[in-house]
Amino acid sequence: MDRREAVRLLAVTPLAAAFAFTPDSVREASARARETLARGLPYEPKQFTPHEWETVRVLVDLILPRDERSGSATEAGVPEFMDFMLGDDPDLQTPVRGGLAWLDHECDERYGKTFVACTAGERGAVLDDIAWPRKAKPAHAAGVAFFNRFRDLTASGFFSSKLGVQDLRYIGNTVVSEWKGCPPEALAKLGVTY
Repeated sequence: MDRREAVRLLAVTPLAAAFAFTPDSVREASARARETLARGLPYEPKQFTPHEWETVRVLVDLILPRDERSGSATEAGVPEFMDFMLGDDPDLQTPVRGGLAWLDHECDERYGKTFVACTAGERGAVLDDIAWPRKAKPAHAAGVAFFNRFRDLTASGFFSSKLGVQDLRYIGNTVVSEWKGCPPEALAKLGVTY
């Protein structure tokens, strides 16, 4: 798919509907991404071209970078998760791949290079123009629609991964041998008693 075709498809594809994914598909894609990462072998994407794959890996880490609390989106297997999602739902392919092409087109127009080839500052400038829907110019509507849904897909992949669950500090699914009730300090904070 060339850039012109991708931009055309973005203009005619209803992006909101195209990114509607079910909890079951998220769970399945997350499980498959975990299995793939557990094998320790390099992952070969099935839905993305090599350039798109590189762009996805850069973009997800800009959305959820490594920090003092947890690893990055790529470390959590988000690109693999997305590849599985696109394989399970072919309706995701056009808006995701078209949006990646939009990023390259926008960067080419501004800087004469692809998104991946841009400097951190150049990437940040493009993302700043599309990450805040209320501030975005109408000319960036396709980029805004793509980025906001891509960010949702990134978050779904991250927070359904083992690393993402650890980042949430989720303590469910543990055995509580004896329930002693809500701690007094929590009850006081909530202003309730029982």
